[in-house]
Amino acid sequence: MNRGSGPLRAVAWVAASFLALPVIVLVARAVLGGSLVDALTSAAVVDALILSAVTTTISLGIVLLFGTPLAVFLATSNGRGKVLLETAVDLPIVLPPSVAGLALLLVFGSRGVIGSWFDSVGLTIPFTTFAVVLAQVFVSAPFYVRAARAGFTTVDHDLEDAARVDGAAERQIFRWITAPMASPALAAGLVTSWARALGEFGATIMFAGAIQGVTQTLPLVVYGEFQSSDLEASIAAATILVLAAAAALLLVRSTHWATALDSRT
Repeated sequence: MNRGSGPLRAVAWVAASFLALPVIVLVARAVLGGSLVDALTSAAVVDALILSAVTTTISLGIVLLFGTPLAVFLATSNGRGKVLLETAVDLPIVLPPSVAGLALLLVFGSRGVIGSWFDSVGLTIPFTTFAVVLAQVFVSAPFYVRAARAGFTTVDHDLEDAARVDGAAERQIFRWITAPMASPALAAGLVTSWARALGEFGATIMFAGAIQGVTQTLPLVVYGEFQSSDLEASIAAATILVLAAAAALLLVRSTHWATALDSRT
């Protein structure tokens, strides 16, 4: 039976068109109308583009540094607290972004659990560039940790054990065996995490505000220009985000395809 024909195909195309058409119209409006080119010369858009590039790079480094050990622990541990730890990791995915921003404010704000200590020594976190990074890390880290955890669970532990028998240190085993074998999942997780950080809006505006050149990332420019009734500028900024997200998804897909081809050969 050919499941790719008839009513099933028709429903599939309708559903795909519903998902794709708004994005296609958005990009076409920006490109054909010329607003995309104009946006690249706008000070607000350029500042936001640079800020987004810098903050997402920093947040991705933090996610990689702290998320990798966490993913290894989740992949190898069977303790009683694992379920609670996994829940804590996955929770930012299902939280509304505004709730995430409010929660960050309660922890790192001037009267927050940790922020009050920083405030007492003259350090302010909310409404700074560092606050943007924290918001991005909070919402994007679970995507990397989940992918990395799945990748580490597929590693052949017999190879790791053989390396231990040969006298290899744990650091060497991770560098030369564990990480390379899990690398497709790690790469996909990093790309997805970066895309989520790039598109972060709710937590950022609640926790960091929208100060041009300081905390106003591209999603905030989209909202700000729309609020100021400059629809074309809003469309152009949104198109830049769409193109970046599409490139990230294609990169993830290409990594998956390359892995699938390698496994067949």
